[in-house]
Amino acid sequence: MPKFVYLASQSPRRRQLLEQLGVAYELLLPEPHEDAEALEAVLPGEAPLTYVQRVTALKLDAALTRRRQRGLPPAPVLCSDTTVALGHTIFGKPMDAPDAERMLQTLSGKTHVVLTAVALGTARKRVQVLSRSRVTFGAMSDAQIKAYVASGEPMGKAGAYAVQGRAAAYIADLHGSYTGIMGLPLFETANALRTLGFKV
Repeated sequence: MPKFVYLASQSPRRRQLLEQLGVAYELLLPEPHEDAEALEAVLPGEAPLTYVQRVTALKLDAALTRRRQRGLPPAPVLCSDTTVALGHTIFGKPMDAPDAERMLQTLSGKTHVVLTAVALGTARKRVQVLSRSRVTFGAMSDAQIKAYVASGEPMGKAGAYAVQGRAAAYIADLHGSYTGIMGLPLFETANALRTLGFKV
């Protein structure tokens, strides 16, 4: 049985969720010269489902190469990517406060989909799983949106919100995986870990 995984994510929420599963991990973060954000560029006409699965696979490829180049001991590598989509429109991380406001104004009063893909693998074996959830926002006033964006919470979050944070005050309905919306669906992740020999 593997003793730990390499977590190739800077997200503190993913660390917290792995700890919730009782899985030991070591961080495997990009070097300063690696353009990690470039992996998340959307291709023209790309569907949200195709996008999130492609990006997660690319993150795993990059992380496996990083582990090998650093000469680190072998262990499975875990990567994840979360995408918010309204129809065919992908909402990534906001570039700035006005972009976050624009996203939230668009999502206000509507139901959107949250897709989180998880890729887990070694040089010889890999498994990829997907979580799909639906989130409905109540109507948000411009003042509420501005106040939420001013809190700083939307920055660095797909769709400009954190389900586990202040945004919960505006979520009227949720179907699917709460932890998937946070960034690491625990049911699907546990199944993937078992495939590679973990007792979860």
